[in-house]
Amino acid sequence: MLQTDSTETKHSQQHGVQLIEQHHEEMRQPYQVLHELPRDATPAQQDSALQTVYGAQPRVQEAVPLDSTSLLNRANAIGKLENVELPQYYKQNFFSTDSLWHPELNGGRYGIAGDPVPYTIRGDNMITALLLCCFILAFVAFSKSRWFIMRQTKQFFRTERSGTTVMTETTNEFRFQFFLAAQTSLLLSLVAFFYAQERNSDTFLVSSQYQLIAMFFGVFAGYFMLKSILYTMVNWVFFTARQNASWMKSFLFTTSVEGVVMFPVVVSQAYFGLSMKHTILYVGAVVVLSRLLSLYKCFLIFFRQKGVYLQIILYFCALEIIPLLALCGTLSVLISYLNVNF
Repeated sequence: MLQTDSTETKHSQQHGVQLIEQHHEEMRQPYQVLHELPRDATPAQQDSALQTVYGAQPRVQEAVPLDSTSLLNRANAIGKLENVELPQYYKQNFFSTDSLWHPELNGGRYGIAGDPVPYTIRGDNMITALLLCCFILAFVAFSKSRWFIMRQTKQFFRTERSGTTVMTETTNEFRFQFFLAAQTSLLLSLVAFFYAQERNSDTFLVSSQYQLIAMFFGVFAGYFMLKSILYTMVNWVFFTARQNASWMKSFLFTTSVEGVVMFPVVVSQAYFGLSMKHTILYVGAVVVLSRLLSLYKCFLIFFRQKGVYLQIILYFCALEIIPLLALCGTLSVLISYLNVNF
């Protein structure tokens, strides 16, 4: 008798476990069913799997008449704080088959895709931050070195005599000038980028605008470095060390002033819609004026006492005009090489 009761108890326990497993199989969530599918499953396969598990038609729970036993069971279920599962009639509703009810499913795109916004400098956060940093650093450096700038301006148009004492610059003043020279290269590279974008639109081999600006910056930085090397080599052969030092200071000063003067036109072209024609005319006027000032300073330092004019023309053409023409040719070849020809 005891053996029969134990057998019946074991059988009832196994039947209860099967009912619980079947209940859990029925209570599987849609995301669990989709998680069992392969990652490359198509939407049609996902829909077929959901219909296989839940059926094509939503199941509606039949109403159960309320009696004392059901009310008592409901009261006992509410009293269990550990039970946080929602009942079945809360999980199945009118929107159960809608894709918006299941965030794990791809509901598709509504409408059509619009045209992408074209690239502009005014919308580039990196270029904006870079120009803003250049303005702030230049303003701080100018506020701390304004006496140095005024002294350099006076000495630029003043004729030096052999008996006068040469005032040396401090380390901070040299750093200030080198920073402004680097700013000149950056602003010229931005102007070249504006011209290339205006002429060839965005059809370039490089994938990013920053790479193109970096290439232009390298070209202009190499141009100024090559000029300084050529000046050092030629002046070391024909002139004295004092004249060479005075000329290199003047060259660095004129290069720094170019960047300061070109900053407003770059900002105007980038953020206020200044035409490319006016930008090129302004930059060309600044470059021509800078070369005329260099010619004047070259005459004061090297050729004023000798009274020769043919040598200064040859000197200026060899070390100013030819490198400038080479720079223009290099930029033209670089833009033509990076442009995509259809």
